[in-house]
Amino acid sequence: MTTTLQSWIGGRWIGQESAQVLRSAVNGRPVAAAHAEAIDFAEAVAFARAANKPLLALDFQQRAARLKALAKFLMEHKESLYAISAHTGATRTDSWIDIEGGIGTLFAYASMGSNELPSGNVVHEGPAMPLGKKGGFAGTHILVPRAGVAVHINAFNFPIWGLLEKFAPSFIAGMPCIGKPATATSYVTEAAVRLIDQSGILPPGSLQLVIGGTGDLLDRLREQDVVTFTGSADTAAKLRVHANLIRHSVPFNAEADSLNCAILAPDVTPDDEEFDLFVKEVAREMTVKAGQKCTAIRRAIVPRQHVEAVANALKARLAKTVVGDPSREDVRMGALASHAQQADVAERVAMLRQHADLIVGDAAGFAPVGDGVADGAFFAPTLLLCQNPLQTAAVHDIEAFGPVSTLMPYDDLDEALELATRGRGSLVGTLVTRDPKIAAKAVPVAAAWHGRLLVLDREAAVESTGHGSPLPALKHGGPGRAGGGEELGGVRAVKHYLQRAAVQGSPTMLSAVTGEFVRGARVNESSEHPFRRWFEDLQVGDSLLTHRRTVTEADIVAFGGLSGDYFYMHFDDIAAKQSQFGKRIAHGYFVLSAAAGLFVSPAPGPVLANYGLDTLRFTKPVGIGDTIRARLTCKRKVDRQKRDANGVGQGVVAWDVEVTNQDGELVASYDILTLVSKRS
Repeated sequence: MTTTLQSWIGGRWIGQESAQVLRSAVNGRPVAAAHAEAIDFAEAVAFARAANKPLLALDFQQRAARLKALAKFLMEHKESLYAISAHTGATRTDSWIDIEGGIGTLFAYASMGSNELPSGNVVHEGPAMPLGKKGGFAGTHILVPRAGVAVHINAFNFPIWGLLEKFAPSFIAGMPCIGKPATATSYVTEAAVRLIDQSGILPPGSLQLVIGGTGDLLDRLREQDVVTFTGSADTAAKLRVHANLIRHSVPFNAEADSLNCAILAPDVTPDDEEFDLFVKEVAREMTVKAGQKCTAIRRAIVPRQHVEAVANALKARLAKTVVGDPSREDVRMGALASHAQQADVAERVAMLRQHADLIVGDAAGFAPVGDGVADGAFFAPTLLLCQNPLQTAAVHDIEAFGPVSTLMPYDDLDEALELATRGRGSLVGTLVTRDPKIAAKAVPVAAAWHGRLLVLDREAAVESTGHGSPLPALKHGGPGRAGGGEELGGVRAVKHYLQRAAVQGSPTMLSAVTGEFVRGARVNESSEHPFRRWFEDLQVGDSLLTHRRTVTEADIVAFGGLSGDYFYMHFDDIAAKQSQFGKRIAHGYFVLSAAAGLFVSPAPGPVLANYGLDTLRFTKPVGIGDTIRARLTCKRKVDRQKRDANGVGQGVVAWDVEVTNQDGELVASYDILTLVSKRS
């Protein structure tokens, strides 16, 4: 009996009656069926909006901790997902990209949220800037949760990674999500969401799942909502002009399939290691996930004199690729995700063959290995050659979303770059070269048309994650045909789901709004040293103005002896007088050290360690006879939910330090980062 998939809507699983049957890509047997019941999207949207409050009862740090816990839970249950993923035609390696790649993205965003975002739900995009002459009026920017719903529409090729790589940054940003996977492989997504539900880690309404069509979902969105889409450029274009999205200016982020390229630079010959790297990269992008990746290399651009060598090398490598049932250990390439996809790829290859010669891929001799594979959605690795790519528009317009790539010869580097732009916008491009000068020339030109660029040589190859691997820390997306959107990219992705606003007011008011001390704001001074206060007791704005210290020649000489820094400005009286400063000056790092001596409280206490400085600037020289003092102010507190080996909690405190001279002029400015113990 075929399992009927269910949607997760309003905190419950719905769907009993079977509709569209979803078949195994390996043997054509039924795997599951979509449900026939219509979804009440008014309920789904209302349930998501109600989730805003419990989501925002948590702060960035707490949501990051939940995300990490979810990643751990899914990793513990990953094998059940591998078993289901095999029906999509994926090998173990293919499924690893989807399953553990998706879980790894959760871990990555949990780490980024913990390390880079504040406690609370306001991100200060400083620094604040004075807007008046007297210091009483300033302005800055903040980022806040949008208080809306994120609708994520995903493609069939990565049913788990596609959901999780969008969910992770939107959850960190405090936005409830409605995920809509492509129906063909939605049985894998449903299995993952059932595990998420089972975990009980997410606040109710954080994530809902739609199996089947989106109905009137997009008609129910408002100004604070966001829509993201991954899939074909044609579908992205249709969704982008949805009347309701336009009417309410709903942000729409598209990541569309594109005709990505790899360029073999003119300096590389068949005798070079880089030549083999190029061939390996193209072959891998053709066969991993059976070429069903939005980042796959569709156009291999090579020097005309090396076309035959590249073709022969690729032909030999592809001949060794065993295609068939992915459960077999000898199989390196599985099936396309569905029979519909198999038909679509065949149609597009036929179109391409009207403009290009077939090098590899004769269907007549293609025989996948394994039992029952005759009814599977397999497709032979196909390599084409277009002799005149500058005069052949079709090879830059038609994408066969499978194990298909086209060789394109060029005569010089400028022509290669011109061919790269003919894709009219790509997610990723690769340049294989030994010459840094070629990279320096090519990358700025190609960057205008690509979302990401890999420069591959033997040095990078040791650790390279490859052409087709989007990474959480780097942008995923591209201009033009690639959709014009951005995903991933570290904390940048979180900011896509936040609203930026400019705030003006007094420094005191800006400090209150941002949760971060702004210079010029009122400070809190008391007889107790701020370093004597536990993390819970410290308040932003707690401040200490130190006693003074006069800098002597002996200080400079002693510091030079300790540091080994005998720079002429500190020791050569004649040369120093001829400089722009007109006198000998103290080492900048002496000023830093002297300031620490002024504000540090030396006895054991809550402050555990200083682990870094940010924004250090020496703004005015300090000479012999100048008198300095420091103001230390609690600038920012971040509770990262950490404990030491003894179970004692810790927080991170950033301290604003201003060092001034006897005339009240700023001579040094920086932030100190410290670990501070909690009381219990």
